[in-house]
Amino acid sequence: MDFDHQAMLNTLQQLVECESPSSDVESTRKITQLALDLSREWLPGNARTEAHEGCPVWRWGPDQPEVLLLGHLDTVWPIGTLNSIPFAINGDRITGPGVFDMKAGVVQGWAALQALGITSEGTVGMLLTTDEEIGSHASRTVIASAITRARAVIVLEPSQGGALKTRRKGTSNYQVIFHGVAAHAGLDPDRGINSLVAAAEFVTATTLWGHREHGTTVTPTVSSSGTTTNTVPDRAEVNLDVRAWNRDEQERVDRAVREFTSSLDVRIEIIGGIDRPAMESAMSQDLFAIAQKAQQTLGLPALAECAVGGASDGNLTAAAGIPTIDGMGAVGDGAHADFEWASSSAMVHRAQLLLEILRELQ
Repeated sequence: MDFDHQAMLNTLQQLVECESPSSDVESTRKITQLALDLSREWLPGNARTEAHEGCPVWRWGPDQPEVLLLGHLDTVWPIGTLNSIPFAINGDRITGPGVFDMKAGVVQGWAALQALGITSEGTVGMLLTTDEEIGSHASRTVIASAITRARAVIVLEPSQGGALKTRRKGTSNYQVIFHGVAAHAGLDPDRGINSLVAAAEFVTATTLWGHREHGTTVTPTVSSSGTTTNTVPDRAEVNLDVRAWNRDEQERVDRAVREFTSSLDVRIEIIGGIDRPAMESAMSQDLFAIAQKAQQTLGLPALAECAVGGASDGNLTAAAGIPTIDGMGAVGDGAHADFEWASSSAMVHRAQLLLEILRELQ
């Protein structure tokens, strides 16, 4: 099957030049509408946009397909990034905000579906959300509904150097707030309860909760406290990022967070918890074998697999018991970095690979 490489690049440019930061609802509406318009040049039938809990999504095919292509249209880049990182093609490198993560994967998915020659009433569907980069909290219900009848999910997130992602760490996120008592730091500091000291105790405790052997990381990230330099702070806040390869480790750290006590008489408020469960290799094995066979059919070098620390919506579908393979999108590098790039030639190769996998799953 010959793919129209130039058409793929033209479509990608239009997607990249429609900036779509997750937190800007108007921008996410624009990108889903653009995706609707562009996808009609690639796909037959009922491409459509919907809103779920205020989150715009793009869909094609049945609401509950047997095989779901899953991805997102939002990026981490704020409006105006195109001024400093414009869309450009330099040899095999395509640059621009979101080109690697993951707008090239979207175009590859459309090209593969077009080549498959199926209708939107078949067994394959595609879902693109617009809040993946901020946790997919609004779109989780539509993802859960979409996999009701699924026997396979193919996630069009970018690859890791061409390798498919067969394991992803689970993520947990916490906002821990320490409520103390304010007092004048010079006149009567003893009448206060210093929330910052309690927060410092918490941060120190977290350094013992990771597990190097198991690959569990516990990382305090953003913190704040106080109002003026001469006041005992009555409120302090610490944000905590936790990554683990399995649910047991996530639950162990969750218990540690919730059982923490301070030496001071502060009230501790915990917001958040286990977010995306780990995507374990058992849910990817069979689909990876199909992908390896497809790669061999194409006469391409052997396909590699990898495990990564970042999470995706594939964590959600795998945790629901649906066989899931991730990293079927772009080949390149620099997700969330200003050197983000995607391989131009690999867009055709990855679309061909996806096509062969879909044929096997038909």
